[in-house]
Amino acid sequence: MSHPLRVGMVGVGLMGHGIASNILRAGHRLCFLDHPGNQPVEDLLAAGAEARASGREVAEAAEVIILCVTGSPQVEAVLFEPGGVLEGLREGSVVVDCSTALPSSTERVAARVQEAGGRFMDAAMTRTPKEAAEGRLNLIVGAPEALFTELHPLLESFAENITHAGPVGAGHTLKLVHNYVSLGFSAVLAEATVASRHAGIDDAALLEVLSKGGGGGVILERLRPFIEAGDASSFRFSVANASKDIGYYHAMTDELGVARGVAAAVRDLYGTIEDQALAVPEVIRVLQEEKGA
Repeated sequence: MSHPLRVGMVGVGLMGHGIASNILRAGHRLCFLDHPGNQPVEDLLAAGAEARASGREVAEAAEVIILCVTGSPQVEAVLFEPGGVLEGLREGSVVVDCSTALPSSTERVAARVQEAGGRFMDAAMTRTPKEAAEGRLNLIVGAPEALFTELHPLLESFAENITHAGPVGAGHTLKLVHNYVSLGFSAVLAEATVASRHAGIDDAALLEVLSKGGGGGVILERLRPFIEAGDASSFRFSVANASKDIGYYHAMTDELGVARGVAAAVRDLYGTIEDQALAVPEVIRVLQEEKGA
């Protein structure tokens, strides 16, 4: 796939803006849905991107349409509502869903896209807006092998690590498993930090012991700046999104019929945070205030 592609994007938010920048940098043509939830787009327009007024117009102008929205309700809305992507979808065009979605919804969405003459891939993202801007996202892809191979060069323009998880829906399934693990670790570390402080332990000692032992890893390092200095900028993921993702994990495990006792506790912890707009590291402060420490 050496020729430049005509790419359409719905969702130029914290993650989508970085994706859009790197697609343009790789030489592809880009249009995007004009939406109040977008990040500032002046730089994209200056680099040659074009804004469109509806999902239908985005689809009419594109061979590949990338969705970078919040979750299943938003995916279904941008595809299926009047003036949506499906109305403008060209024969053979590909819809790439980079959201975090419920796999059973993803399979229904894929079927409707295929009925309309299109093709579908779920390509769930991990990492943060910083890596999105750097073109270093991780992608977890659910797609037929041939489609995965065809779109791999485009995905490489904004992703560093690309895992083919299996058929359609597998990307979203594995993303929910991944987010449950990372948000579960975050919940454990938040409670442990509050317990350590309440017992009078110095934060530096806590961090040293955890990092050199069983608590070391990516999540501890994302929480470290907040524990050390109250800086939540390295983990810009809202409690609302954590609640949504754990909720999706619950729905998926219900459908699979598997145990999820720990997940219930994790869901309850995020669900009790009154201000859902807070970033995940700030859960530590809320828990500490509740303890009166």
